[in-house]
Amino acid sequence: MTTAAGPASQDTPLTPAVFAILLALADGEKHGYAIMLEARQHSAMGPGTLYGSLDRLLANGLIAETGFTDDERRRYYRLTASGRQALAAEAARMQQAVARVRRKGIKPQEAGA
Repeated sequence: MTTAAGPASQDTPLTPAVFAILLALADGEKHGYAIMLEARQHSAMGPGTLYGSLDRLLANGLIAETGFTDDERRRYYRLTASGRQALAAEAARMQQAVARVRRKGIKPQEAGA
């Protein structure tokens, strides 16, 4: 797996911001503002966090620019195969964490509870 900062082991979790960005792109390409709107549902994220993370994700090959633009100020991004793999590995890590929590007798609360 790769984190936003660079290569890491399979046990290294993604940051909440990186996870939210990759998850936002899992269903198709989006421009930065659309990514931020969706990612805010999962992580407190402002423009500085978003664009800094996008730059690192681009540099590490987890996302790519599509080259499409409908406005010269907008850049569109898509998930790469490596990004999809990192997202899937993080989802598996999260599932394992929830299973460990349940084995300890703790019931996860519903969102918003």
